[in-house]
Amino acid sequence: MPLRQRDRDPRPRDRRRPWRPDRRALTALPLALIVLITVVDILSPPDIHLGPLLIVTPALTASLAGARATAGVAVLALAALTIVGTVREGGITSANIETQLGAQLAVSVLIVALRVLRDRHERELARVRSVSEAAQRVLLRPLPDRIGPLHLASVYLAAEAEAQVGGDLYAAARTPTGTRLLVGDVRGKGLSSLGDAALLLGAFRAAAHLHAELPGLAAYLDGSVCWDLAQLSAQANRLRLVGGSGDGPPEEAGADDSGEAFITAVLLDIPDDGTEVRLIDCGHPPPLLLRADGITPLAADHPAPPLGLGELAPGEYRVEVFPFRPGDRLLIYTDGVIEARDARKRFYPLTERVTAWQSDRPSVLLHRLRRDLLAHVGGHLDDDAAMVVVERLPDE
Repeated sequence: MPLRQRDRDPRPRDRRRPWRPDRRALTALPLALIVLITVVDILSPPDIHLGPLLIVTPALTASLAGARATAGVAVLALAALTIVGTVREGGITSANIETQLGAQLAVSVLIVALRVLRDRHERELARVRSVSEAAQRVLLRPLPDRIGPLHLASVYLAAEAEAQVGGDLYAAARTPTGTRLLVGDVRGKGLSSLGDAALLLGAFRAAAHLHAELPGLAAYLDGSVCWDLAQLSAQANRLRLVGGSGDGPPEEAGADDSGEAFITAVLLDIPDDGTEVRLIDCGHPPPLLLRADGITPLAADHPAPPLGLGELAPGEYRVEVFPFRPGDRLLIYTDGVIEARDARKRFYPLTERVTAWQSDRPSVLLHRLRRDLLAHVGGHLDDDAAMVVVERLPDE
């Protein structure tokens, strides 16, 4: 069943773009103020001086435009003050005009300098965003709309303002018999957890089609994470030895917290020719099965420890099997969603919200959840959050 274009577009058709003022019109406002203040000051009585108000114009320009425009307006304001002094006092050699010019020049230089620093910060910020977006494209590849008999949709919300990707992750891979999905959450958040997320995603993409059984894939992923943690621990030990006795900064920099690192994850295997989903839960929140008659958490009877803590497992990984028929949907999410709190410290009611919107298309459902989640927390998440919807399409 080919997907129509409107099924891919999560935006409502009647959504209106917010009004934004014309930036060029705003930058003309300081010039109009210079003319207005100059004319009014010249026409005012001798005991009224409005010339000092001209300093407002470069300050206003600094909030609307860059350093060059700010400097240009500052020069025009100084020229206007010179004209006022010449017309009203017959020259600029009076103590009053010299004081005004000196003060305006000093303040204008300060304003331009601050604008230069702000421009530099904005350029650095743009470079950070560019690198972050490139990392997202390489690391967290977008899930396809259609893979086998499944329709997929995903959304990612990073906790760090300038990051596009962090410690939450998801990936899908085709196998000879079906589709495998991974959704995980690295301990920590933002860019600091990016390396562990990259390691797990690379291991999954390399091995998802090599292991015929899901427990073998889970064991391989756990071994990959444990190996990486062992490398980090060895590096920390070397730094500790170099740091000496332990009172100085080198030892603090080499402090070993790798033993506390882990990745919660859920692995799913969805056969093409079946009506079920096979699942291994490694300390991750249970996916939600969405049906017309209700929502069911797919809670594992035998959950496994998070990846990286595989030595705590009592035995082999156990596969849980749940029904997953055509028309059914799965909502897989990370704990950044259900642990998001509002101003009154109330957790986000995911199941309640999904109940109201579960009949929507997957992309629209995630669009509504994303908007509602951000509204719940006031626009900023304390932890990374990811959501994936999987729908088994009717037989063609």
